[in-house]
Amino acid sequence: MENKEKKVWFITGASKGLGLEFVKQLLAKGNYVAATSRSKDQLLAAAGEHENLLPLEVDLTSENSVEKALKATVEKFGQLDNVVNNAGYGLLGTVEELTDKEARQNFEVNVFGTLNVIRKALPYLREQKSGHIFNISSVGGFIGNFPGFGIYCATKFAVNGFTEALSEEMKDFNINVTLVLPGYFRTNFLNPDSLAATQNPIEAYTSARNSQSLHENTINGNQPGDPVKGVEQIIKVSETANPPLYLFLGSDAYQMAETKLKNLEQELKTWESTTKATDF
Repeated sequence: MENKEKKVWFITGASKGLGLEFVKQLLAKGNYVAATSRSKDQLLAAAGEHENLLPLEVDLTSENSVEKALKATVEKFGQLDNVVNNAGYGLLGTVEELTDKEARQNFEVNVFGTLNVIRKALPYLREQKSGHIFNISSVGGFIGNFPGFGIYCATKFAVNGFTEALSEEMKDFNINVTLVLPGYFRTNFLNPDSLAATQNPIEAYTSARNSQSLHENTINGNQPGDPVKGVEQIIKVSETANPPLYLFLGSDAYQMAETKLKNLEQELKTWESTTKATDF
C-alpha cells in the first residue's frame, strides 16, 4: 500500500516517555506508526492495539534486529516518511567512577543504536528522495557542565556531531534532519528504570552526589517541560517546509543554551589573540 496523505513514522523507545507520546498523538491524527521497544508486551500494554500501529520488539544494538524492523515497516505500510530516534537512557556517575563497561554500554545504546537505525532507514529514504530524521538528543548534548553526567552528555554530544554531518549529507536527497535538544521534561527519564547509576560511587565527589540527589529527589516530578506540548511542537516541525537543524525544547533549554553561547563568545574574544597567534 502507498500512503500519500498520512505519514509513516518509525519511533524508537516507544513504550514510555516522549516515544509513547509520539505514538498516541500520531495515531490520533490518523498517521501510521511503527513503534519499537525492547519488550513488545510492554509496548502494547502502554500504547494498546490499533489498526495503524505496528508494534515491534527490537534490540537497537543489533543491526540485524533493526534491519528486520524497518523492512517490516515498509512491507506493512508501503513507505517510510519520518524516523524518530528517541530511545536512550541516562547514566549517573563521574568520569572516574564509571567503569569502561558502563560507559561503553551508554554509547552502545544512545549513539550506536541511533546509528544502526539511520544506516538501515536511509536506503528507503534515499530511494524515494524524501523523509525526515529526528534525533532526540538533550540540552546535555550542548552543555556538559552537569556533575555526574559527563558520559551521558558525551553520548549526546556525539549524536549532535554526526547529526550535523548527516544534515549536510542528506541535502542531495531532499531528506530533512533535525536535532531535538529537550531540557527537563516531566517524563520517567529520571526514574530508576531510565536512569542508571554507577556501581562504584566515590564519596569524595560531593558535587556529583549532590547533583544525583537533586535530580532524583527534587527535579524528578517537577520538570517544567510538558511532554504532550513537546511532541506537538516536533510534529508541527515535521510539517514545515524548512525545518531547523537545531530544535531546543523548553524555556530552561533555551536559557541554558543562550547562557553558553554568551559565555563562549566572551571567552572566544578574551583569548582571540592567543587563538590567532598560531597561524603561519
